Amino acid sequence: MRANRVASLLGLAMKAGRLVSGEFLTEKAVKSMKATLVIVAEDASDNTKKMFTNMCTYYKVPLYIWGKKEDLGSAIGREFRASVALTDAGFRDAVVKQIESE
Repeated sequence: MRANRVASLLGLAMKAGRLVSGEFLTEKAVKSMKATLVIVAEDASDNTKKMFTNMCTYYKVPLYIWGKKEDLGSAIGREFRASVALTDAGFRDAVVKQIESE
């Protein structure tokens, strides 16, 4: 049930223009200090998880490993996505609240 809420919030953030997806844009958002939260799919490659874990630790951006690639993709109206970054603090707080209460 909570997973549906997280997916809904990610979809709303996408429609509001407060979410970027894909490795390149997520990395760019983190490095430009625009990302407020990064979500990486559970089934993303180990290299991808390690890269974002190290990057988010360095830039002090919260990181969650959540869902499958197809869950992240369908939540935002795309096919598959290994990573997404929220660029809005309000959406970040709402998504973190839902993920942590799962």
